[in-house]
Amino acid sequence: MSSLISHTVYCWLAGATLLVSTLALHAQAPAPVRTLPGFDKSAMDTTADPCVDFYQYACGSYSKLHPIPADLPSYDQFSNLYEFNLQALHGILDKASTAHAAASSDEQKIGDYYASCMDTAAIDKAGLAPIQPELDRIAAIQSRDALTPEIAHLQRINVDAFFGLGADQDFKNATREIAVMDQGGLGLPEKDYYLRSGAKDDEVRTQYVQHIANMLKLLGESPDAAGKNAAAIMAFETALSKVSLGNVERRDPDKIYHMQPVAKFASDTPNLHVAEFLKDAGTPPVTELNVATPEFFTGLNQLIASTSLDTLKDYMRVFLVDSVSSRLPKAFDEEHFDFYGRKLEGIPEQQARWKRCVDATDSALGEVLGKVYVAQYFGGDSKARTALEVKQIEAAMGRDLDQLDWMSPATKARAHEKLAAIVDKIGYPNKWRDYSALSITPGEGLGNTLRAREFESDYQLHKIGRPVDKGEWDMTPPTVNADYLASMNTINFPAGILQPAFYDRTASDATNYGHIGAIVGHELTHGFDDEGRKFDAQGNLKEWWTVDDAKRFEQRTDCVVNEYNGFVAVDDLHVNGKLTLGENTADNGGLRLAWMALLADAAGNHTPLDEKRANDYTAKQELFIGWAQNWCSTERPEMLRMAVRVDPHSPDHIRANGVVVNMPEFRQAFGCKAGQPMAPANMCRVW
Repeated sequence: MSSLISHTVYCWLAGATLLVSTLALHAQAPAPVRTLPGFDKSAMDTTADPCVDFYQYACGSYSKLHPIPADLPSYDQFSNLYEFNLQALHGILDKASTAHAAASSDEQKIGDYYASCMDTAAIDKAGLAPIQPELDRIAAIQSRDALTPEIAHLQRINVDAFFGLGADQDFKNATREIAVMDQGGLGLPEKDYYLRSGAKDDEVRTQYVQHIANMLKLLGESPDAAGKNAAAIMAFETALSKVSLGNVERRDPDKIYHMQPVAKFASDTPNLHVAEFLKDAGTPPVTELNVATPEFFTGLNQLIASTSLDTLKDYMRVFLVDSVSSRLPKAFDEEHFDFYGRKLEGIPEQQARWKRCVDATDSALGEVLGKVYVAQYFGGDSKARTALEVKQIEAAMGRDLDQLDWMSPATKARAHEKLAAIVDKIGYPNKWRDYSALSITPGEGLGNTLRAREFESDYQLHKIGRPVDKGEWDMTPPTVNADYLASMNTINFPAGILQPAFYDRTASDATNYGHIGAIVGHELTHGFDDEGRKFDAQGNLKEWWTVDDAKRFEQRTDCVVNEYNGFVAVDDLHVNGKLTLGENTADNGGLRLAWMALLADAAGNHTPLDEKRANDYTAKQELFIGWAQNWCSTERPEMLRMAVRVDPHSPDHIRANGVVVNMPEFRQAFGCKAGQPMAPANMCRVW
């Protein structure tokens, strides 16, 4: 379980469903090629008016030059860099998989993990034999009391049937790690997929039930039995969705923090056998834990008593095989992709096997693989140069705080205290993880996956009761993303995102401020958005605002909510201003901080900002174009519809335009007249 309060700059929803194809075991890895510069004039549509639709102006030709590959739900700057990093990692793994390295060495682990994943012939030949012991465990359950050890076992191999278990920092005492139990167990993206009315939602539910039935048929059930049992599983999941907390509500940290004595929680949910479950799952002895969503567990306790035991067992079987479908025979893999990829996200083709096996190795042995990646692709002064820019953005935030006319001196002082306490993590960990206890065996695709999952589960759960390690990372070095962790009070930028186009040594300072500078500002602003502001300098959930300042802050965020509610995402769907509030606040604050840092840098270096350069743009214009080109993209409508409902980020074109409409500086840079679409009368500003 990842941190309950973390904020990323990007959410690629396809990550969990990119699963299959059959290349040769050791397909030759082509050399990675960078295709997008920091300032991409070819992506622009200069016939468009930047004051009417800035996204079209900055990105209007992007989709023609970069059509969506058949194996992706969308294509943008993030996925372009993701593809580059895949090629880079592929080269590393292709070499390791044929190196015949010493047993138990890091090179042996990543090489054999990747090779076993790639060996589809062996996977198909083995059939269900590798998963049969797991299926037999479920089949052997004869009573509801016997469910608990199996649910605990599934948790250890990262099959979150029913709910999730993990370790996290205590919201109100960020120095300690605690056990957390949270809602889960839904096969569809979120609760409203089960409950919304409408033709498209009815179609998705019908397709999902058919997917469950298809999985049961692959496990040997007759078509009639599979159809009947799939309907029963859907009824159970629908009931589970009704007691689940919604995405918007989960954005409030107070609504997902409920410390309880284990004894009290156990007495309230006797059918879960909580004490036994925690022991079987491998947690250290605990006397209290965070029950993130109490109403969910009350409802689950009742559902376990009222639902047929056979249905619960079928539900666990489907969750299990869906979770490991890419390590099972081809029919399982293709069925999983058909629903989660083709139907839910509109992806025509399964992703190439080597790409998914690279991703899988990165997930299982991320810091082993990441160490090699960093040495090859993030050397020299890259870390030092990025650190300098981060400090410039943080200095801009300090100046921004000083200039606010709506915040009292008392709250400003606490805000400065929090800003000064933020820890910057850049590129990769200072201390690499030790994977010596993880056994990777040649030819055991499923076995390696399950052992890696159990290794990771034990690693995370053994944090419980120990002091927090602030040097630890929650993303692997090649990851194309960045995040802010509220309880850690850290901003994190893996080496994977510190590459062109987001950071380009050959681009102008202004362009880089618009790209990576605004992303740094985005993560920094998360520390002061509607969620982050509730955590103090030490990462504790604690009120540090005056009552009046909090009210003024909420008036400003209400403006942002209403503004983004008015943006049309796709067809008849509008952006959900409450769901996306934190990310929209961070987008607006991030670009403003990048702007302020550019002005300060130019003043110190006596750099003119209003003179046109060789590319016909001023430095000010370059910054805004750099920002917009972060979000150049093409998205499949199915993917976009899903993202609007579950992704806390606004769609890409709205991320570009939704910020510049709130900046008078943009209007001045491009000569926009009051009343034009990019220069509306009303503007919103939080930071």
